[in-house]
Amino acid sequence: MLYLAEVQKKSGGVFGGSKADLKLLACQRGEQWSPVPGDEVIPAPEEANKFGDGGLVLVELTSNRQVQRIESGRQLVGILQNYSRQQEKYKTKEEEIEQWKESLTYQAQELNRREMEIQARQEQLEQMEDEFERLEQQRQEINSAREEAERLREEIDRNRRELEGAWEHLRGEMRRLEERQSQVQQTKAAALDEHQAAQIQEILNNLSGAIASPEPVLEQLNFAFETVAAQQAVLDQHWQQLEQKRGAASQQQADVDRSAAKIQERWANWQQAQDSLMTRRSELKGLQNTLATKQEYAQSLSLALRSQNDLIQEVQRLVAMSTDVKLSAQIDIAALERMPVGDLQAIVLNRQQELEKAKRFVSDQEEELKLRQQAIDELQQQIQKASEQERQQLQGDISDEQDSYQMLEESYMGCLRTLREREEIFTQHVKVLRRRQGQEDEEGGDNQKIDLGPVLRQLETMRQQQAEQLQKLEREIDQMRSSIQQAQGMIDHQAQEQEHQRQELKQLDQNLQSQRAAAAELWGRVRVYEEMLQPVQDKLNELRQKLEATSGTLNHIQEVGNYQSWAVGEMGGILMSLTNQAKQLAAS
Repeated sequence: MLYLAEVQKKSGGVFGGSKADLKLLACQRGEQWSPVPGDEVIPAPEEANKFGDGGLVLVELTSNRQVQRIESGRQLVGILQNYSRQQEKYKTKEEEIEQWKESLTYQAQELNRREMEIQARQEQLEQMEDEFERLEQQRQEINSAREEAERLREEIDRNRRELEGAWEHLRGEMRRLEERQSQVQQTKAAALDEHQAAQIQEILNNLSGAIASPEPVLEQLNFAFETVAAQQAVLDQHWQQLEQKRGAASQQQADVDRSAAKIQERWANWQQAQDSLMTRRSELKGLQNTLATKQEYAQSLSLALRSQNDLIQEVQRLVAMSTDVKLSAQIDIAALERMPVGDLQAIVLNRQQELEKAKRFVSDQEEELKLRQQAIDELQQQIQKASEQERQQLQGDISDEQDSYQMLEESYMGCLRTLREREEIFTQHVKVLRRRQGQEDEEGGDNQKIDLGPVLRQLETMRQQQAEQLQKLEREIDQMRSSIQQAQGMIDHQAQEQEHQRQELKQLDQNLQSQRAAAAELWGRVRVYEEMLQPVQDKLNELRQKLEATSGTLNHIQEVGNYQSWAVGEMGGILMSLTNQAKQLAAS
C-alpha cells in the first residue's frame, strides 16, 4: 500500500551520522487518500538518508510494515494537482447539475402552471359549449314557436277568408230579405208562408254556425306569448350574466392597468438603484486602483528593503570572510583600565578559551559544508549518467541538498561573523593587558584594516527607516483593503438585492402578461357571448312583433264575429216578426 510519510532525522553530531525514521501521514485507498490515525513512525532504510529532515516522501509498504520502495515527495505535487483539478471538475459538474435541477424545477413549475391554465380554459370552453347548447336549444324552441305562429297566422287567414265568404253570403241573403220586406210593405198583403220562413231560418242557422270562433287560436297564441316570455326570461338571465362578465372584465382590466403602473414604477426605482450601484462600483474601482498603486509602491519598498538586507548581508559576509576589515567592536576601555590586572588576565584567558571553541565549531561547519558540496557534486555527476526517471528523482535530491547547504552556509556565515567580533574584542583586551603589564604593543595591525562599522550602522539606519515606511504603507494598505472589502460586501449585497428584485420584477412581468392574456380572453368571451345573444334577441323580438300583429288581427276577427252574431240575431228577430205578420194576415 502507498503511504505519504515525513522524514525525521536524528543527528549524531557534527561529524557523526544520522538515523532516519518515517512518520506515516496518509495512505492511498483506491482513488482516495485518508489520514493515518495516531503518530505511527517506522524505521527507514538507508536510502532515506538522502532526503532532508522534514521532507515528504512516498513509501510503499508491505502488510507487515516493511518498506518496499521509497520515492521523492515531488510526485505528490502532481497527485495534488490532479486531485485539485478533479475537485474543480467535480465542483463544476455539481454546479451544472444544480443549474439543471433549478432549470428542470422551473420547467416543471411552468408545465404545471400551463397545464392548470389549459385545464381552466378547457373548463371555460366546456361552460361556453354548454351555454351554446342551451342557446341553440332556445333558438330551436324560438324557431318552433315562430313556425307555430306562422301556422296559426295561416289558419287565421284561412278562417278570415272563410268568414269573409260567409259574410258576403249573409249580406246577399240580407239584401234579398230586405227586398222581400220591401215587397211585403208595398203590397201590405204579401206575407211569408211557412216554407219561406223555414228556408230563411235555415240560412240564418247556417250563418250562425259559419261564424268562426278565435278562441282556439287565442289559446295557442297565448301559449306562444308564454313561450316567448319564458325565452325572454332565459335571455335576460344570459344578458345579466353578460353584464356581470363585462363588469368582471372591466375590473380585471383596471387591475391589470394598476399592476402595470406599479411594475413600471418599480422598474424605474430599480433602474435608479442600478445607476447608484454602478456609481459605487466605479468608486470601488478607483479605490482598487489606488490600492494597486500603493501595493506596487509597497512591493518596490519591499524589493528595496530586500536589496538593503542583501547589501547588509554582503557587507557582513565581507566582514566575516576578510581579515582586512574590522567591525569597531564597542567595549569599555576605561573599565578595563580600572580593573585589577589579575581579573583582566582571567577575562582574557576565558575569552581565549571561548574563542578557541568558536574556532573549532566554525571549522566543523566548514568541514560539513565541504561534505555537503561533495554530495551535491556527486549527485550532479550521477545526473549525467542517469535515465530520465532517475534524473527527476536526483534533481529533487539535489534541490533538497542545496536547501540544506544554503541553510548551513547562512549559519556558518553568522558564526564566522561572531567569531570575527570575538577576535576583535579579544585583541582589544590583550592590548589593554599588555599595556598595563608594560609590554610593547604592536602598532599598525588594526590601523591598516578597513572599519565597516559606520557603514553597517548607516545601512541599518536606512533599513530601519525603509522598514518603518513599509510598515506604515502596509497599515494603510490593510485599512484600504478593509474599506474595499466592506464596500465590496455592501456592493455584493446590493447587487444580490438588485438581482433578486430584477427576478421578482421579471416574474411580475410574466404574471402581468398572464393577467393581460386572461383579461383579453375574458373580453373575447364577452364579445363572443354578446355576438351569440344578440341574434337570438333580435329573432325573439321579431317573433314577438309578429305575435302581437297576429293578436291584433284576432281581436279584429273576434269583433267582426261578434257583430256577425248580432246581425244574425237581428235578422232572426225580423224573420219572426214577418212570420207573425203573415199569420195575422192569414187569420184576418
